[in-house]
Order: sequence, then structure tokens, then C-alpha cells
Amino acid sequence: MTEQPAPGGSPQPPPPPPLPEGMSYPPPPPSSGAVAPPPPGPVVRAQPTEKYTPWATRALAGLIDYIPALVVSVIGLVIFKLLTAQQDQCSTVISGYDQIKQCTPPSMTVPTLVLALSFLAATAYVIWNNGYRQGLTGQSLGKSVMKFKVVSEITGEPLGFGMSVLRLFAHIPDAIIFGIGFLFPLWDAKRQTFADKIMTTVCLPVGDVTPTVA
Repeated sequence: MTEQPAPGGSPQPPPPPPLPEGMSYPPPPPSSGAVAPPPPGPVVRAQPTEKYTPWATRALAGLIDYIPALVVSVIGLVIFKLLTAQQDQCSTVISGYDQIKQCTPPSMTVPTLVLALSFLAATAYVIWNNGYRQGLTGQSLGKSVMKFKVVSEITGEPLGFGMSVLRLFAHIPDAIIFGIGFLFPLWDAKRQTFADKIMTTVCLPVGDVTPTVA
């Protein structure tokens, strides 16, 4: 017995046979006239300038971040100067009727080692603070104190360790022209430095990351 079409309509196709457990049919194609959803855009949409972290807040965070590295470096330099300022050790040698003064300068091994270790410790701190810590959480020590974070405009998430270390080198263009790049947040619409523009990052107060808008 064949299925009769419904009055005023076209015949309905028979239902598909059942599939084994754990399998399913692919979804049907969109009906005629359906509009495909727009492609995903950046998570952090453009916002009013006041929504981004102000320059003064960023500057204070940077100062807090680099004080420990500066203190360690200065201590190493002071110790180096003190150790190398020792007087030469001199002795008088009698040779015939002449007295010859022989002086031995102080060893540079220990002072140089102290200076190198202090610079190494300062570098390790910067990589940990601005690379590892900031890369995983979006906040260095200074940013944590000032309550903002740096995130990717594309994902809305912290950059990760590798990209965060790369962002340190991206600050070179900020400093190369008399430090003007560091002043860019004073007038830029997104308060970005050159490094932010290169790495597509923004600094936002904690909790102000805008979700994707469909």
C-alpha cells in the first residue's frame, strides 16, 4: 500500500532507517534562503578609549616590575666596585744596590663573577615575571598590584610563555626612538604601545575582557 500525499501538499518522504547505536545521520543542509553565521571575529572588540588601562597605571606597573631587577643589578655593581677598588699588593725587592717595588693588582675573578651573577639573576627575574607569570596569567607582579592584565585581542586570553617573552623584544621599537613608543598610550585610541600593536595585545582592567559578539 503506497503512502498518499497530504491534501494540498507534496508527498512526504519515508523516514530514514534506524542506524546502529552510536551512529547518527549528518545534519540536513540549510533551507533555501538561510543565512550562514558570520565568521568569528576577535574576542576583544574595539571599546571606548576609557575602557583600556591608562598610561599612568601602566607606567606604575612597569616601575614595580623592574625595581627588583634594578636593585639586584646595582648591588652587584657596587660589590664589583668595592672589590676592584682594593689597593695593589706591593712588595720591595732588593736587587744589588737597587730597591725595586713590585705590585700585584687584585684578582678580577671574584668581582667579575659577582657582577655576572647579579646580571644573570636580574635577567632570570624579568623572564619569570614578564614571560612565565604574565604569559600564563596575563599579569606580571606590577600588573597584579595595579589590577589590570595584558591579553590577546584575538583570543581574549594571556599570550603564553613564548609569546610573552617575544613581547619583551617587541618593546625594542618602543625604546628605539627616544622612548616615544612607550608614550603612545597617551593618545592612542586603544592605549597601545608599539609592542602592543605588533603583538595585537591590549591592557584591560581585570574583568573587562569583552566576549565575542555574534
